Amino acid sequence: MTSGFMFATGIENSYPTIKGGTHRVDEMEKCGHYTHWKRDFECVQELGIDFLRYGPPIHRTWLGPGRYDWEFADLTFAEIRRLGIMPIVDLCHFGVPDWIGNFQNGDFPALFATYARDFALRFPWVQLYTPVNEMFICATFSGRNGWWNEQGTTDLTFVTALKHLVRANVLAMQAILTVRPDALFIQSESSEYFHASSPAAIRLAETYNQQRFLTLDLNYGHRVNSDMYEFLTDNGMTRDEYHFFLENRLRRHCIMGTDYYFTNEHRVYADGRVTASGEVFGYDEITRQYHDRYQLPVMHTETNLWEGSTGEEAVDWLWKQWANVLRVRNIGIPILGFTWYSLTDQVDWDTALREDNGNVNPLGLFDLDRNIRRVGECYRTLIADWSSVLPAQSHCLVLPLDMPRDEAPPRDKADHLRRLAVRGLRRAGSFGPGGDRSPGPPGGW
Repeated sequence: MTSGFMFATGIENSYPTIKGGTHRVDEMEKCGHYTHWKRDFECVQELGIDFLRYGPPIHRTWLGPGRYDWEFADLTFAEIRRLGIMPIVDLCHFGVPDWIGNFQNGDFPALFATYARDFALRFPWVQLYTPVNEMFICATFSGRNGWWNEQGTTDLTFVTALKHLVRANVLAMQAILTVRPDALFIQSESSEYFHASSPAAIRLAETYNQQRFLTLDLNYGHRVNSDMYEFLTDNGMTRDEYHFFLENRLRRHCIMGTDYYFTNEHRVYADGRVTASGEVFGYDEITRQYHDRYQLPVMHTETNLWEGSTGEEAVDWLWKQWANVLRVRNIGIPILGFTWYSLTDQVDWDTALREDNGNVNPLGLFDLDRNIRRVGECYRTLIADWSSVLPAQSHCLVLPLDMPRDEAPPRDKADHLRRLAVRGLRRAGSFGPGGDRSPGPPGGW
């Protein structure tokens, strides 16, 4: 079947390590998902949502090279499928298993590609993936800010984490496509902007505004400018590594996921300090900048706001983000979906998971007792109101998706390929007759 607009939410599954790698912050555990996973999926259905950003906890699932514990993934993905929910599978969310160490490990990309392939073989009905979540944020928090995992604080550790994360994402896409040729990749990435606070800060702000694109530049094979090339090579990236990314030909399988929070815009000072600026440009303007650069279909893949003292702050933010999505759509950018992240409240996001305080942050559509919040009620209404309107007004893309409820799983890879041939979807996700570089609509869409 085809799908028009994707309304989504997600189960928060971050699992970075802190305290020198000795302590793991597991949001699925903190938020009670290991206990309440059936209820969580029921909550998704109660909202009228068909798409769920979700992935197995990598540190509990991937025990070593070729060694897995699939028990929890088997249970949860079977239930997701039974309910007819379409997962957008998040395979690496800010952390790696203890046996890999951290993102400075150069063996990680190739090992992760095998993990991605083996997941796809076990769950061949899954079509949508975010192999590595928010690569820029993960590289920044792990390799530059000194907060997570390797807790690096230099340009060298930042670039090392960045190139390993993106290479892992590219290799994982390639591996998944050997199993599921019509897979689509929704690359959830933080959309950022850095504002200069004074003329003396302009040069530094411009540098950060180039660096914000690095993960997607490499992921989509987009040539960086000379300043960024020097920055990468001065900090450990080789010519061969850079050309590996340029030779990437996977754009035709990709949707650019852009995440936007109140903290995504920054104020840069002449002395090098960077602070939060709050919302200045907003989601629509920053998304336009990213779309102008990559010319790919877009999905708003994360947003939320603290519920606040009146209970209406999050509701107002939901309305504002939705207005921005409509603005993006109305200026001609193909935007395919919207996500409130996450389904339930989160824990310790007020310290970006740098501390294990047990603070519950009221950011979800439901609280941790699985009672719906006011923003959840409003999101349910928004979905009901707009689901019938958007397809009727659509001027852009629809996705050729095999929704979980549509048919029995393929018996094996050969059976799956036969089904693709029958449906004429071998080229699903190919963005126009121009191939990798064309921004046109996918063949048959």
